[in-house]
Amino acid sequence: MESINRSAIELVDEALDFSEELGVIASELDCGATVIDFGVAADGGIEAGLMLADIQTAGLATIYTQMGRVGGAPIPYVELTTDHPAVALLCSQKAGWELDFEGFNGLGSGPARALVGEETDFERVGYYDEFDFAVLAIESIDLPDDRIAEHIADYANVEPSSVFLPTYAAGSTAGSVSMAARAAELAVFRLAELGYPVTEITTATGRAPMAPVSYNESVAMGRTNDALAYGGEVYLQVREESTVFDEIPSVAREEYGVPFEQIFEEAGWDFYEVPERVFAPAKVTIDVVDGETYVVGETDEELVAQSFGVK
Repeated sequence: MESINRSAIELVDEALDFSEELGVIASELDCGATVIDFGVAADGGIEAGLMLADIQTAGLATIYTQMGRVGGAPIPYVELTTDHPAVALLCSQKAGWELDFEGFNGLGSGPARALVGEETDFERVGYYDEFDFAVLAIESIDLPDDRIAEHIADYANVEPSSVFLPTYAAGSTAGSVSMAARAAELAVFRLAELGYPVTEITTATGRAPMAPVSYNESVAMGRTNDALAYGGEVYLQVREESTVFDEIPSVAREEYGVPFEQIFEEAGWDFYEVPERVFAPAKVTIDVVDGETYVVGETDEELVAQSFGVK
């Protein structure tokens, strides 16, 4: 497979060309890195969120919206399909880079992670990237500055001028869209953590409702994760049978039924203090090629409606 950072750069160029139409704002830092505001101060909408999700998956997925319902209310759902689930979802889309650096706090996702390749996911998949440019999408309430860009460049072994940083807050439209696109990623990650060989997952499709925007970041983090854990649905096609399939969905954890705002509050709002097992989609179909089809988990529309404030 070619460089996923190369593929992402092409999407970044498209976002820059259509920045006005997307409602995103690009700026160049003194070190030469480019920051693209998708939803910190910028007003980026649903199309910006879809572009952001495309960048996060390095163009290896098809992502779109369709109308669904939550608590009887028409709500957009975000659906993602990829035939490269291991690379697109684990090696690119996953928010695996913690950016807790000199007072800056953020989560990094996207193909720049594959230039570093220190996470267990890359060993599981057997994929590492080499390229002269790095694309890292950052979830933060603050835009990154030169310190952060240079820190990322150092880890990714590229020049600061070759770093591109699409940035968004959880409490933004783009943030709600890109989070809803993560249902399939959570299922694939859960299988990986359960010891299933992720390279035996041939295709993945996931969908989840788009959480209403809240400028209260705590509320936004709760809503976007509730959308996945209680409203997210996933279809996986796999090559091998396993006894761990019933452990994939969120219903398999002891915290099931607890709103994420409460889960995060109990963890002191530290994302990495929350047990990884809680990040799972609500319902999953596992279709074993030339074998059985398993359906595990269940959605909780009532909890999602309460989280979203549907009246």
